[in-house]
Amino acid sequence: MKKLFIAAVAALSMIGIAEAGCGKKQTDAGTLSSYDKDTKTLVVSVDGKDVTLTATKKTEAKDADGKATDLDSLVGKEVKVTSEHKKVDSVEAS
Repeated sequence: MKKLFIAAVAALSMIGIAEAGCGKKQTDAGTLSSYDKDTKTLVVSVDGKDVTLTATKKTEAKDADGKATDLDSLVGKEVKVTSEHKKVDSVEAS
């Protein structure tokens, strides 16, 4: 019984480690089509396809000069968006 318990705990630990270590960053480059302040949703047009992402409190937006700005000012501009699990880390104007 003790071996079964230890094996179960080890298996669950491995699953938790595998899920926590994902950390896959995705970069989308295209035109920021829209940004909704209320829902924190932004849409980036990439090669004719719309990619919908969500901004968070930690999302950083920068203009073409690398200065901090708000997402509203980047609508309609070429941007590079870095995200993880559809949550935006940064939006930088090209």
